[in-house]
Amino acid sequence: MSEQPAQNSPAADDNQIIAERREKLAELRRQGSAFPNDFERVDYAGTLHAAYGEKPKEELEHSPVPVQLAGRMVLKRVMGKASFATLQDMSGRMQIYLSKEVVGDTGYEAFKRWDLGDILGVKGTLFRTKTNELTIQASEVRLLTKSLRPLPEKFHGLTDTEQKYRQRYLDLITNEQARETFMRRSRTIQAIREFMTGKGFLEVETPMMHPIPGGAAAKPFTTHHNALDMELFLRIAPELYLKRLVVGGLEKVFEINRNFRNEGLSTRHNPEFTMMEFYEAYRDYRYLMDFVEEMLRYTAHEVLGHTAVAYQGQVINLAQPFARMTALEATRLYNQDLEDAPLHDREFLVAELQRRKIAFRKSDGIGGLQLTLFEETTEHQLVQPTFIIDYPVETSPLARASDARPEITERFELYIAGREVANGFSELNDPEDQAARFQAQVAAKEAGDEEAMFYDADYIRALEHGLPPTGGCGIGIDRLVMLLTDSASIRDVILFPQMRLEE
Repeated sequence: MSEQPAQNSPAADDNQIIAERREKLAELRRQGSAFPNDFERVDYAGTLHAAYGEKPKEELEHSPVPVQLAGRMVLKRVMGKASFATLQDMSGRMQIYLSKEVVGDTGYEAFKRWDLGDILGVKGTLFRTKTNELTIQASEVRLLTKSLRPLPEKFHGLTDTEQKYRQRYLDLITNEQARETFMRRSRTIQAIREFMTGKGFLEVETPMMHPIPGGAAAKPFTTHHNALDMELFLRIAPELYLKRLVVGGLEKVFEINRNFRNEGLSTRHNPEFTMMEFYEAYRDYRYLMDFVEEMLRYTAHEVLGHTAVAYQGQVINLAQPFARMTALEATRLYNQDLEDAPLHDREFLVAELQRRKIAFRKSDGIGGLQLTLFEETTEHQLVQPTFIIDYPVETSPLARASDARPEITERFELYIAGREVANGFSELNDPEDQAARFQAQVAAKEAGDEEAMFYDADYIRALEHGLPPTGGCGIGIDRLVMLLTDSASIRDVILFPQMRLEE
């Protein structure tokens, strides 16, 4: 079916098209209500195709199916006394057929003046065309919303990536893949919520404006509360509030939360992002790794119907047990030139980072330098699901130290397709140890580390009431959705990603 050619041709000037459509809107206003709100939609395109897509032509003729459908007109073909059009709603597309004989001269002439992008309501019955396409035989068609701007040229969608992000509404109108991506995102969050509540977790909500930023090492956004005359910080993580709830006896809690970090933009980073964070009393980090594996398999199966995930030309196998290794083990495994290197020697680590022109903090200890080397040389190579475990204490201010090796913590990060997807650990519940680590963070901040944490006296007070042994984990929803939708950039899975001001 060809689309309406006259005023949406590539040569047409958009300003002229908009002016012509405004004239049409002015005429509608003179005739009465230009934006009617009394059409009742009963049916959806997808539902009709699912219910009647296999019904033979004879059955539809013998038992007419009345329908009332509304949607945006995305295709139009006028043929003398009869015309075809295609309407699109959130569930799909449906063809409609109009004949002057059925809808009348007035209705038919009005339809001929309508444009691609207009939103219509149609009443009629289902039938099959000569090409066997399920179609609505219209008995009444109404213009519900006049579109003043043309759809992108030839309805092929947006080719300008920046325009796609700035005008997501156009991307959704013209790009079926974009609509599927965000529907899949919704199904992903729903599957996680069902998994967590099915395991007996209580969903909670914690503040998004904090008097002290905490729960992660990151530079916060600041704001000001006028009535209280105090500085506040947008949440960088909900962790400390969720652990306060565990102190209070809510022993299995989770939150699907928006976080804000004042950092740069990339294909993996957006200043505003979504996480699912959960805590369970009387669990440790090894249990959490098993739990996260189970959750991701369940989510993939619910969203995709299987656990073999195609991502950027590779197949990610979520069914097999996830690998587990330390950052040092991974660095040696994935970098042959470092296989026998003295990675416990600080002088060697400094020299190696300098040789590779990798930035590092001169104040970092051996653990911090090892982690920097791992992040720059190895993490991008972790394609299949891999837990990196046993992080150094100096880089894990909220994690419980190992009883056997006090210099490391009971912590993991999960990497899939070369990026971090989850971060979890056995929680530090010793208030005196936590206070000392907060003090170390304060010293680091005074030395110039903008991402170091503040000292949170109220959280220490909560710990002094007693936090049971607890395991906690945060999962990056945006990065998980990237995986499940085969999206290369985080901006492709966030409806309205952060952008510079439009010139």
